[in-house]
Amino acid sequence: MKVLSSLAIAAAYKELVPQFEKARGCKAETQWMGMVDIRKRMMAGESADLVIGSAGLIDELIQAGKLRAGSRVDLVRSGVGVAVRKGAQKPDISSVEALTRALHAAKSIVYSSGPSGVYLAGLFERLGIAAELKDRMLQAPPGALVAEMVARGEKEIAFQQIPELMQVSGIDIVGPLPADIQTITTFSGGIPASAGAPEQAQALMDFLTSPASRAAVRKHGFV
Repeated sequence: MKVLSSLAIAAAYKELVPQFEKARGCKAETQWMGMVDIRKRMMAGESADLVIGSAGLIDELIQAGKLRAGSRVDLVRSGVGVAVRKGAQKPDISSVEALTRALHAAKSIVYSSGPSGVYLAGLFERLGIAAELKDRMLQAPPGALVAEMVARGEKEIAFQQIPELMQVSGIDIVGPLPADIQTITTFSGGIPASAGAPEQAQALMDFLTSPASRAAVRKHGFV
């Protein structure tokens, strides 16, 4: 079974899928990438048995006829967090005002090109700080774990899905965005129209959303 998946779910997926493979006697060959690359490859006609990405991307691919109508299954939900290099002073991000002050003071900022990055670009515009931050802010390439740049000391503050931040060593997670500006992304699965193993793909989605998988999902930062 071939799976194309967003890196956002990697930690929970890698813990759970070996259990599924053992129980089913099958193998999930998974390729990790950003949403931009998933879209590009599926629109170009690449074959797969399961695609995992943001709910918006899955819906787009269903509408384009690349995934089967009605095959979307919502797997996990994630909020956006903030991280700094391990041991660095943690900024106050407890309110919109405090977060804005922290961004004013930051020497450099990195955020993703996935759903959280799209949201943050709009948020910074709404807060009226996008122009000021422009020269100190970098949008990482698709599929990148942006906190790795912070761990290496290349950037001061990172924004990404909390489960993705949790995959990186050498950082401290400051916390989630303030509740009144937080955004929750749903990551979903969908079965390609040309899938050769649709039953296995459906079984894997059922397993990932089962009560038996819930503890692992929460442990890795999903809500």
